[in-house]
Amino acid sequence: MDIVKNLVERRPTFFDHRPACQEAATPINDFIFMSQGLSNAYLVKTSAGRVIINTGMGFEAPVHKKVFDQVCAGPTPYILLTQGHVDHVGGVSLFREPGTRLVAQSALGSCQKDDARIKAVRNAQSSIWFKTAVARTMAEERNPQPAFVQDVPVADIVFDDHHSLAVGDTRFELYSTPGGETVDSCVIWLPQHRILFSGNVFGPLFPHFPNFNTIRGDKYRWFEPYLDALNRVRALAPELLITGHFEPVVGKALIRACLDRLEAAVDFVHRETLKGMNSGKDVWTLMREVQLPPELYVGQGYGKVSWGVRTIWESYMGWFKAQATSELYPTQPRDIYPDLVHLAGIEAVVDKGRGKLAAGDPEAAVLLAEAALAADGRHPGALTLARAAHQGLLERSGATNFWEAGWLRTQIAKFDAALKAP
Repeated sequence: MDIVKNLVERRPTFFDHRPACQEAATPINDFIFMSQGLSNAYLVKTSAGRVIINTGMGFEAPVHKKVFDQVCAGPTPYILLTQGHVDHVGGVSLFREPGTRLVAQSALGSCQKDDARIKAVRNAQSSIWFKTAVARTMAEERNPQPAFVQDVPVADIVFDDHHSLAVGDTRFELYSTPGGETVDSCVIWLPQHRILFSGNVFGPLFPHFPNFNTIRGDKYRWFEPYLDALNRVRALAPELLITGHFEPVVGKALIRACLDRLEAAVDFVHRETLKGMNSGKDVWTLMREVQLPPELYVGQGYGKVSWGVRTIWESYMGWFKAQATSELYPTQPRDIYPDLVHLAGIEAVVDKGRGKLAAGDPEAAVLLAEAALAADGRHPGALTLARAAHQGLLERSGATNFWEAGWLRTQIAKFDAALKAP
């Protein structure tokens, strides 16, 4: 049995993940408790009080605090962060007490500055995937506490590579892992218990192919730091892996097998992409051709191999593909779509798209639908074609990737609304 594949297929889908609304924390053992949400928060009980690891989204933090207070009301000598994304730091100011010290990797500040620079555009783009979850939480009857205004977290203790601390009878070791979702990523190791809090160093789904890019908006991530982070975790040989999302992974052998598989999968995609690049293949061909062999199966629920190929290509070569002069200038093919559609006739373009879709090519059908809609955004035939092509892409993918499925569903809803409009 492929134990890695078995783990991927039995773990919950990202689409079922709900914002925090629970009435009680979930015990992982007799001293670690989890409060689930869009990103999980954790409480570690020690003889000197509680240590909070990550604090969730700002609007979820009142739930996390309520259920943690039921387990251990404090004191809270430390809050530890595994990365600076808002779903990890949103509740810091709510959990901070007089005497609480926030510990984070030294790049936390620069990550917060990056977030501030693109806050408006990132929030707008992120709403495509998270608007429903946020609205559901705000309307949740079991969460009557209002969200609070969160501050930009400023750490009291920062470290570059490694930091250790003892809280009562429990020792915590923090190791920098900049190959995660952010350059301030770190993992938290409890050596006495061989427990590792990995945060999102491997992404929110484990073991799934890493998301070296994210279409909601972020900087590219790099394959070599990712593998370095993986090797750092593997060297610790954890027996319990507590990730940023969902249930922990139990068992030294299972964790090791997953890490070995992830390393082999990422290394394979990197080598095959470089091989194709140096043989003269373009990025689009490589996105189609580079696929994992069955023995290197990992999930693709968050990152995708084809997107990883493109990110690797552009990380080495930049955005210029050297295929067309128009790549150098702001006027792009879509700007002349209306002219081409006018020459061919919009009905002919839509008919061609229907033919592509019937032949099993929804990608080409989407392109033709986009051209037709550029000429007439309210054309019923073009809207119907666009909806059908997006539905075809969704069905072809099996709706297994969070980002792809979220985008396609949003577009389908947009076309449905346009078709119903007077």
